Amino acid sequence: MIRLTRILVATDFSEPSQAALSYGRELARAFGAHLQVVNVVDHLATTIVGPEGYVANLMDMQHQMEGAARQELDALISDEDRRELAAKPILLMSGAPALAIVRYAKEAAIDLIVMGTHGRGALGHFLMGSVAEKVVRSAPCPVLTVRHPEHEFVLPDALVAIARTA
Repeated sequence: MIRLTRILVATDFSEPSQAALSYGRELARAFGAHLQVVNVVDHLATTIVGPEGYVANLMDMQHQMEGAARQELDALISDEDRRELAAKPILLMSGAPALAIVRYAKEAAIDLIVMGTHGRGALGHFLMGSVAEKVVRSAPCPVLTVRHPEHEFVLPDALVAIARTA
C-alpha cells in the first residue's frame, strides 16, 4: 500500500510547474495528503559579487524578489486548497534551488516531490543544468517530474464528472 501524507510541489511559476501543481493537487486529494508548494528565490548575495556600494541595492532587490515570489506563491494556492489539502506556501532562499528543495523535503518529512521539467535539449541541459534532475538524484523520497505539454492524465473537473456518469 502506498501512503502519502505530505506532498511537495516545487514551482518556478512556469507552465511545467503549473502542470506539476495540477498533479500534486490531484494526488493530495486522492491520498488525503497535505500539500506544500515550494518556490526557491535566488539568494543574490551568493550569486552577485560587486563593490560594497551595491550591498544596499542588493538588499532592496532581494526584498522585492522575495515579495513578488511570495505574492505569486500565495496566488497559486486557492482557498479550497488551503481548506481541503491544508496547503501552504513555502518560500526558500538559496543560490542552489535543487539543494534547497532536497533539504526542505528531508526536514519536512515529505513523501513525494512533484515538479515540472522544461525538457531542454542536450545543449541547454549542458549549459544550464537541470534542477529536476539534481532533485531526482538526491531526494529522500520519490520524485514525479511533469513535462508540459505532454501526456496528461489529470482531467478537468467537468471531464471527471462526465466520466463518472458514463
